[in-house]
Amino acid sequence: MQSAVSIKDLKIAYGDHAVIEQMSIDIAPQEFLVLLGPSGCGKSTLLNAIAGLQDITAGEVWISGKNVTWEEPKDRGIGMVFQSYALYPRMSVRKNLSFGLRVAGLPKPEIDARVQRTAALLHLEKLLERRPAELSGGQRQRVAIGRALVREVDVFLFDEPLSNLDAKLRNELRVEIKKLHQSLGNTMIYVTHDQVEALTLADRIAIMRDGVIQQLASPPEIYHRPANLFVAGFIGAPAMNFIAGRIERSKGSVRFTSNALSIDVSAYAFRSGACEGSATLGLRPEHFRLDGAAGGLPTMSGRVSVVEPMGSDAVVWFDWGSQSLSLRLMGDVQLQPGEAITPGLDIARASLFGADGQRL
Repeated sequence: MQSAVSIKDLKIAYGDHAVIEQMSIDIAPQEFLVLLGPSGCGKSTLLNAIAGLQDITAGEVWISGKNVTWEEPKDRGIGMVFQSYALYPRMSVRKNLSFGLRVAGLPKPEIDARVQRTAALLHLEKLLERRPAELSGGQRQRVAIGRALVREVDVFLFDEPLSNLDAKLRNELRVEIKKLHQSLGNTMIYVTHDQVEALTLADRIAIMRDGVIQQLASPPEIYHRPANLFVAGFIGAPAMNFIAGRIERSKGSVRFTSNALSIDVSAYAFRSGACEGSATLGLRPEHFRLDGAAGGLPTMSGRVSVVEPMGSDAVVWFDWGSQSLSLRLMGDVQLQPGEAITPGLDIARASLFGADGQRL
């Protein structure tokens, strides 16, 4: 199957400083790909290279089977939504939506039809004669999205489109973008630093760091089987708990040991057979169970330091030796700071990383 977007051996450098080097990635038709990573990781640079807004040093960009590496943005068959709304303040919503089509010389009946279809899709019908100053932030972003949709292209690029909105509006528009993708079936590439957006929107997520893709996989795979320590620590709130130790083989079993902790990890799904040596055990907050001893799980003793009620659940921070760890409990939590607890560890859902930081 032909890729909707294909990046081949892409390199982007400023002088001797390489922002992206030797990157290759194929994005399938109708796929929703999210580029996720911390500030400065190269995700917006990559998106701009696909859009034709960023000069590349080497490599190729293919869209819908066509090499567009040196094509102008307008000739690449893409629609782009920026972080800033970038609306024309003196134009009505209708004119903002139709401006690009009018410049392109499309017939008026075709322009009107596209504007009406897009307005209906984004619930903008009653706002078409208003100017941007008369709209809320969420409505302005809908118009910005609509301006890309009226082009009726196969590939849409989103560069942190929700970052200027408050939390409630972000949640609402996130759902609308998900519905939009399900309805249109276009290929969408979406840049964000918000992991909630990535996990809820994406078919696949590309986790980036220093211009390199650390892991490219589905949201469940990224969350439950992170490829390395960086991905494991970047995804999740609170972040995954890390416990440094060693893996040792003894009498037919494989054990992870750290301080007073010794756990049988023979059932762990090692990538290439059980190994020995320095390792890090990764446990997400929900991988702890307060009634672990009753369930036959290995346990560790600690003392509660902070309880953070979240409504439907709570995050409990506890001290284990000199280390602070977090666990997530559902419902109302009656624990108090200073209280002793003995949580169980759900090792079946744990992650193990070697001395090089890669998943074992």
